[in-house]
Amino acid sequence: MTIPAYAPRRSLWHHHDFRQLWLGDTVSVFGAQFVGLAMPLMAVQVLGADAFQMGLLAALESLAFLLISLPAGAWVDRWRKRLVIVLGDLLRAALLLTLPLAWLLDALTMGQLYGVAFTVGCISVFFDVANQSYLPQIVDGDQIGEGNGKLQASQQTAGVVGPAAAAGLVRLVGSPLTIAVTAVCMALSALFVSRIRHREEPSDPATRRPLVTEVREGMAFVLGHPLLRRVVSCTGLSNLASSAVFGLFVLYAVRTLGLAETTLGLVLSVGAVGGLLGAVSSGRFARLVGEGRAIPVAAVVSGLAMLSTPLASVLPPVPTLLVGGFVTSWGVVVYNIAQVSFRQRLCPRPLLGRMNASVRFLVWGPMPVGAFAGGLLGRELGVVPTLWIFASVAVLAALPVLLSPLLGMRTLPRELDALAEGGPGAAADGPRP
Repeated sequence: MTIPAYAPRRSLWHHHDFRQLWLGDTVSVFGAQFVGLAMPLMAVQVLGADAFQMGLLAALESLAFLLISLPAGAWVDRWRKRLVIVLGDLLRAALLLTLPLAWLLDALTMGQLYGVAFTVGCISVFFDVANQSYLPQIVDGDQIGEGNGKLQASQQTAGVVGPAAAAGLVRLVGSPLTIAVTAVCMALSALFVSRIRHREEPSDPATRRPLVTEVREGMAFVLGHPLLRRVVSCTGLSNLASSAVFGLFVLYAVRTLGLAETTLGLVLSVGAVGGLLGAVSSGRFARLVGEGRAIPVAAVVSGLAMLSTPLASVLPPVPTLLVGGFVTSWGVVVYNIAQVSFRQRLCPRPLLGRMNASVRFLVWGPMPVGAFAGGLLGRELGVVPTLWIFASVAVLAALPVLLSPLLGMRTLPRELDALAEGGPGAAADGPRP
């Protein structure tokens, strides 16, 4: 029976496969919050890491996105994405378990921490590309925005609850055993995703072309669209800056500001409430200011709010970090929902993995560079001056989208004929010839 066009569409909460994907993603991101706090605390408190070592650790966590994300996208397009997600969770869980085991045997070293961080990062390249490319496979195109909003809401809820819970666990059982909890979360995530009923058909090997050709197609799609180019430039610069800031943040908070683990967890949790608000308000905000305008506005807001981190060295630290973290998280989440939904709608499904991998290469590739540069400058100039430098870069990162047609666009293109800035379908009230 054909459903009338005017019939309201059921919420994705009634969609079995989306619920399993959402449950798996929610458990996984809670685990990521645990390890995201416990691993740097382990480096600082258990192994006595300095600024350079913290920058190197943060660089190794994301280095794989610079090294292998492009071929990973082509491979993921050839494989069943559900299988990639399940195996990725299980392999990361097994690797992370080696850290508490080594600690129990009094054999934990920075070398092992570096190795686990890099290897988990390599697996995460495949996992993240498959995970971001899987949503459009299991829901209709006009539900992608709703799906991304729900996934972001759970991720931001984890951002609110996770750091405080992780800090409490670190205080109770120590950072190594807290990492063990992450492994359990990732195993549960694999179980939920394995229950998805949708069955993908892998691409026909006879139709596959050389890997380099397929990789080039993904990159050409991203760089060939003027609006995507601007979004990628903004995101890449912002990630470079934020990686330097966040790579030094735990060291800065513990040693410079003198915050206890529980206070640090509270700061991160309360700051992440802004991200949760961004996830639930992004749709309304986009309708209020326009889909296109939401991107540059959110980029400016989050960039300016990043200045709160070095400001905490001269202003009351906890209130400054709370307010700055709240606003930063809100802006980042609103920005991400708008731009991710835009490119997922725009991209042909057979190209999704390669498109997402190309974007990850361009926007996550700068992260290890920023983290390493932050650690190096932190050692040479000091932590606080380095934070000022990269917080300023975060503000300037908004320029590619601020000085673009996006600022005058209420609606974003949904068709591939909109390949020129302000071209056909760009916006009813956007730039005109």
